[in-house]
Amino acid sequence: MLNKVLLIGNLTADPSIKYLPSGTPVCEFTLAYNRRYKMGDEWKEESHFFDVKAYGKLAENLADRLAKGYTVVLEGRLTQDRWTGQDGKNYSRVRIVAESVRIIRKPKMGEEVEEEEITGMDIPDDVNEELKKLDEGKPFKDEDDEIPF
Repeated sequence: MLNKVLLIGNLTADPSIKYLPSGTPVCEFTLAYNRRYKMGDEWKEESHFFDVKAYGKLAENLADRLAKGYTVVLEGRLTQDRWTGQDGKNYSRVRIVAESVRIIRKPKMGEEVEEEEITGMDIPDDVNEELKKLDEGKPFKDEDDEIPF
């Protein structure tokens, strides 16, 4: 089975870092993605928010380098947390576990920067080859095109 997420979004707040009892760092943040679409003659926009977690060296790197408003490309996988509340009801929550993050825009500069990839682990060569193929087939033909968020 395949479990892969590729998402471009903006950080809604500064990332937070905590440590598990084992000492493993855990970084948490939320990415916002805005979707623009046309309904009839009217443009509409809807926002989506995704909770993200990163572990280990990647968590430390993200906590040091990211801040609210950064636009990033995130690659990761989905995970589902399940628990029983004090009221006896079962709950669940889907999150993204980050595997790599690329900064594409910093908020204060308001301009694109050279992409900076932040990783905490080695990505297999076949995944890197797939990412290169995606980069070659960019959907934007003109540099004046803007990302819709």
